[in-house]
Order: sequence, then C-alpha cells, then structure tokens
Amino acid sequence: MTVAPSSLEKAAPQVHVYTDKAALVAAASDQVIELIQAAISANNRCSIALSGGSTPKPIYQAIAQADLPWDKLYVYWGDERYVPATHADSNAKMAREAWLDQVSIPAANIFVVPTDTDSPEITAEQYQKSLIESFAATSEDDVPEFDLVLLGMGDDGHTASLFPHTLALNELYRWVTVGNKDGQPRITFTARLINQARHAMFVVAGANKQTALSQVFSPDADNAAYPARLIAPAGELRWLLDLDASQGLPESVARVVH
Repeated sequence: MTVAPSSLEKAAPQVHVYTDKAALVAAASDQVIELIQAAISANNRCSIALSGGSTPKPIYQAIAQADLPWDKLYVYWGDERYVPATHADSNAKMAREAWLDQVSIPAANIFVVPTDTDSPEITAEQYQKSLIESFAATSEDDVPEFDLVLLGMGDDGHTASLFPHTLALNELYRWVTVGNKDGQPRITFTARLINQARHAMFVVAGANKQTALSQVFSPDADNAAYPARLIAPAGELRWLLDLDASQGLPESVARVVH
C-alpha cells in the first residue's frame, strides 16, 4: 500500500499536555471557540468538521454555552458511521444533541452525511458533491480549506475513519471515501482533504493511547499501520493530550505542559 509521507516530515505539531481529561476538555473547548471567533473575524464565516466518539461530547456541550454568531458557522463531519441519522451510533446525532440543537444555527449551515442511500459509495459521492457546492469549488482539484478539523485517535492509531491497512489510506485524489472498520463501512474525509485545513486539532485522552502515540511521533513508524501519521495540514496542527496519553510520547517530542 502506498501512503503519503510521514506527517512529522511535513509539519511541526504543537503538543499540549493537560493534567487530566477534565482539563483537556476545558482547554479544547476554549481553543475551538477561539478558532471559531478568529475565523469569523477574518472571513465572516467559519467552516468546521466535527469528530465522533466519546471524548468530543463534553467539548460540544461546552461550546453550546458560548455566545457566538451561530449563523456564520458551517458544520460538517470528518467521518460518519453508515447508520441512520437517528441511530445511537450516529456521530451527527451525538453532535446535534450535545450542541447543534441547543443553539440557533441555521439548518442550511449543517451538512450531515446522507446515510440513507443505497450504498456507502453513493453516500461518499453525495457528500463530496455537497462539499463542492457549499465551498463553491470549481473542480476536485479545488480542495476546500476548512478553518478547523477536529480529530480523535483510536488506540490502533486511526483517525477519522482512516483505519490501519485499509484502502481509504491509499485514496490520493478524492475528498471523501469509504472507510472500513472490521467489515463495517464508514464515510470519511481523506487525508488529502484534512491536510488542506487551516487548523487541525487532535484531542486524545487515556493511557490506552500511549502505544499509538509513540508510533505516530516516531520518525520511522509505518503510516499504514498508524494512519494518524498521515495528518499534516497545510496550516496548523495541534495535539491536545491528557497526562495519561502523553506518557506515550517519545522524550524528543517538544510539549507544553499545563
């Protein structure tokens, strides 16, 4: 499998370590709010791609309490399970309940992955078309620049739905593709799309992430085995970690401990 070069050869990530998960959630919430405000101040709008999983939920709940110009926020998903939008496993359902349904964001500004199609492949095609339209892209070469892409990382080193040794890692042209987790289809941004972001932010907690982090920050680990290594945005890359997760970082990695 041919995959992109190591992220650490392309970008110098900012690594921040917080004492526990509560401090991590508070810092991530504050930083997301600040980045939203900065984007709106600069461009009168902010495009953000959300992540799923358990860690982002309290972050979304905190952001819902912020005083923001919600009509200038445009929300997308970096990945989604191929399940109905009402399903308990839906990333969109979680984000709506924790955040989006609690604020006055226009429905037209929320771009949910259309999982009610005949196949995951059709869903991926439709979501890419919606990105082309909403960003007024002229072609697939005109890759959108998200203001912020939020990311998590699994204990296997996956991010979004880019799982180890899967075909999605080898997609170098499309923006959205079909991921695969143990035979279950996922819809996911490709590394190509994520890497156009002005800001990408990983939020990672737990001692079970130590091994993956040690490999993601290794100078010579396998990108296909640890897909989070593929993330090297054109803009800024931040890693926000709790203390437990950070124990996996190689000693050579510079970090700010809060």
